[in-house]
Amino acid sequence: MISLEELQLAARNHGMPLEALRHEITPLGLHYLLTHFDIPVVDGAAWRLVVDGLVEQPLELSLDDLRARETVTMPVTMECAGNGRAHLEPHVVSQPWITEAIGTAEWTGVPVAALLAEAGVKGGEVVFTGLDRGVEGGVVQDYARSLSLADCDGALLAYGVNGEPLPPQHGFPLRLLVPGWYGMTSVKWLGRITVVDEPFRGYQMITGYRIKRDEDDPGTPITRIEPRSLMAPPGIPDFMTRRRFLPAGPVRLEGRAWSGWGAISRVEVGVDGVWADAQVGEPPGPAAWVPWWLEWDATEGEHELSCRATDATGRSQPDAPPWNVGGYANNAIQRLSVTVSTD
Repeated sequence: MISLEELQLAARNHGMPLEALRHEITPLGLHYLLTHFDIPVVDGAAWRLVVDGLVEQPLELSLDDLRARETVTMPVTMECAGNGRAHLEPHVVSQPWITEAIGTAEWTGVPVAALLAEAGVKGGEVVFTGLDRGVEGGVVQDYARSLSLADCDGALLAYGVNGEPLPPQHGFPLRLLVPGWYGMTSVKWLGRITVVDEPFRGYQMITGYRIKRDEDDPGTPITRIEPRSLMAPPGIPDFMTRRRFLPAGPVRLEGRAWSGWGAISRVEVGVDGVWADAQVGEPPGPAAWVPWWLEWDATEGEHELSCRATDATGRSQPDAPPWNVGGYANNAIQRLSVTVSTD
């Protein structure tokens, strides 16, 4: 049973409709969104990014200061760590994601490593603090996450997305963007970067976003995105159930696959439990999903379609989701019910 509180979360957040998998770059309004607390109202002209802590030269930078620096634009696939939570049993009470907490956008900004080098880093861990503030687990907090210096390589301080300034819901005026990691790492509405010499023990690091077998388990931190493939639903849907209907004959089954651990090396498509290798295309960038497709001769009747991705490290998708307390990192294979008719 979905609670009123979960429906309230679902109304504030939204996933990407799976038909949008046909877009290589997700139109911005279709990209998934998860907002922990409130969306801050920020005066872009008055806003400053503070870089402090164990640095030789503390910085205080305006948005114009950042835009004047050398910039990078990269397509990145981002997925929420809770994607697939609604499929878990027993039920996990939280944002009830099905499989749509995903999107791929082109992000523009300044490499984190370049800014840290400019400040002269003297510590080993970097704390990123957002302007969004709230209560979680009974703890009043600013949303904050940390990364090791090594994990900052490749990360971006993004002020633009899909050729536009960041909109408020995506973190205006500046957000962290960490390719290959689940979305909770990419702190929005960034206000401060602090370099420290010991592990950061904020709520979102030591309590939230950890894989726990039970409430007494301290858990292990969630980091990189597990491999996943999703199929763009073929045919047309039933309004309520979203079951698919399509005519008999040739059908192209298609979708996207991604992993934060390595390049996608294989995608398999299942029809009624019989698997075949799909064709895998090229990604729009190293940190973005790849397209795949398979030609299917659809025969009359009821069918179950599924897809499964494997990456270059050998990681793949399980048949059934492994349960954990927070309902995180469920990358079990997708299953679609379709009705094929000759009408």
